[in-house]
Amino acid sequence: MTAVEADAGRLKGEADEPGWEVDPDDEWGVAVIATVGRQLKLRREAVGMRAAEFGTAVGYGEDMVYKIEGGKRIPRQDYLVRADEVLGAGGLIAATWEDVKRVRYPKRVRELAKLEGQAVEIGVYESISINGLLQTPDHARALFESWQPAYAPDEVERLVAARTARQSVFERSPAPSLSFVQEEATLRRPVGGTMVWRQQLERLLEVGRLRNVRLQVMPTSSEAHPGLNGRIEVLKFGDGTAVGRSDGAFNGRPTTDPKQIRILELWYGTIRAQALPPRESLAFIEQLLGET
Repeated sequence: MTAVEADAGRLKGEADEPGWEVDPDDEWGVAVIATVGRQLKLRREAVGMRAAEFGTAVGYGEDMVYKIEGGKRIPRQDYLVRADEVLGAGGLIAATWEDVKRVRYPKRVRELAKLEGQAVEIGVYESISINGLLQTPDHARALFESWQPAYAPDEVERLVAARTARQSVFERSPAPSLSFVQEEATLRRPVGGTMVWRQQLERLLEVGRLRNVRLQVMPTSSEAHPGLNGRIEVLKFGDGTAVGRSDGAFNGRPTTDPKQIRILELWYGTIRAQALPPRESLAFIEQLLGET
């Protein structure tokens, strides 16, 4: 019995592949998946393979084949690689994964990652959780798994991958200037259990020691400050423009208005002044790590 024949009895369907639907509001994503689907269908028909036969060859059910070819489902990398081999596409189908893999990230996450990838300066204050740029995959996974209504396991992994992908900002050259202020309470919450918590604290120390990063802790004993209404973010770009957002201002929506940006900068500057300096902040995190 061949490997294909052995797999025929356990072909993957929607029950095995939850969370890979195309967001209908994501125009670019819809176009990418529709184009890839058409290429797959045309190549399959060109070699004279029926959908059921092709599905057996790549290890997926016939219904899944139709949905991927119809642009209704996001194909996994293994699907594209197997399809490339079965159809003799010489790597052309497998190469579409470079575009497809970005579609699997939610549109809002892609947009945020794009802004972060262009910014020359990023300043963030967080009061509820560790900022996404600082989270370990296990920490992020524990957060997503705690949400209600519950995400499907596959959707959790999709969100974790999207959040982790944003951290490529630390690998940019020239490196952007990054500033983070974290409330003490966010560092004390053992998200994911003791081991995951320890790894998260170690990650904060690692990032906080980078030359282009300033990581500060706002002690719980600190007096009232402008960040008590929630998160504040300010991103500045090389052309002198900026975008900012605060949970407690401008209806929580991103703004590029210079007057509103100045207000957010004033708030963030005040917060940084009240927080522990970077060196003391790292010492504080090291102390927490020693207590775990």
